[in-house]
Order: sequence, then structure tokens, then C-alpha cells
Amino acid sequence: QVQLVESGGGLVQLGGSLRLSCAASGRGFSNTEMGWFRRAPGEERVFVAAIDRSGNTYYTESVKGRFTISRDNAKNTVYRQMNDRKHEDTSVYYCAGDPALVETERQSDIATWGQGTQVTVSS
Repeated sequence: QVQLVESGGGLVQLGGSLRLSCAASGRGFSNTEMGWFRRAPGEERVFVAAIDRSGNTYYTESVKGRFTISRDNAKNTVYRQMNDRKHEDTSVYYCAGDPALVETERQSDIATWGQGTQVTVSS
């Protein structure tokens, strides 16, 4: 089973850019669909972006055009480039992996989660 560790979080200026990484250990990364979720202060964790085994990408409406998810199977890593950061992007960001993540309707059904990394957008 894949294990996930996020990195790259921190403080970013309003309108700035930040790249998050999620390194996977264990077997089967290339057969795992990967996603990013986030939890804003006082809110529930929600879907942000996903990438399937073929490299097809999916985004929630609020981040389309600003966020890009990608994967490097040779490095067992998935990335999330975030541009034009807004205050509402301040959240804990979680990496997740599951063989059928794209079609999973419930977060509780997703097999593997990272510990989360804090991203704070400041003025």
C-alpha cells in the first residue's frame, strides 16, 4: 500500500505561487489515482484536484486556471502548482491516493492520506 508525505507548504503572498509535493512510498504508485484535498479553518475537507493513471486531470471549479496537478511516476511524486493565490486558499492541504480515487464519492473510501501541510496566504 502506498504511503504519502506532503511537503512545500508555508506562507505565500496574495497573488503568489507555491508548489506542493506529495512523495509516495510503497508499491503501486503508478496504478494509484492521486488527489489533493483541503480543509479551510472551521470548514470540512473538500476536493481540490485529481489525476488518474493516464494523466487526465480534474479540478474543482474554484481553482481551475490557477492550480495544476501533475505526477512523476519515476519519482513516485505528485505535485500541485498553485498560482494567483487568494485568501480563501488558506487551508491545510492533504494528498490522497486510491486506485479509484477519481470515481470515489466518499472521502472515507479513499485508501491513503498524507498528514497534511498548512498553506497560509497573506497580504
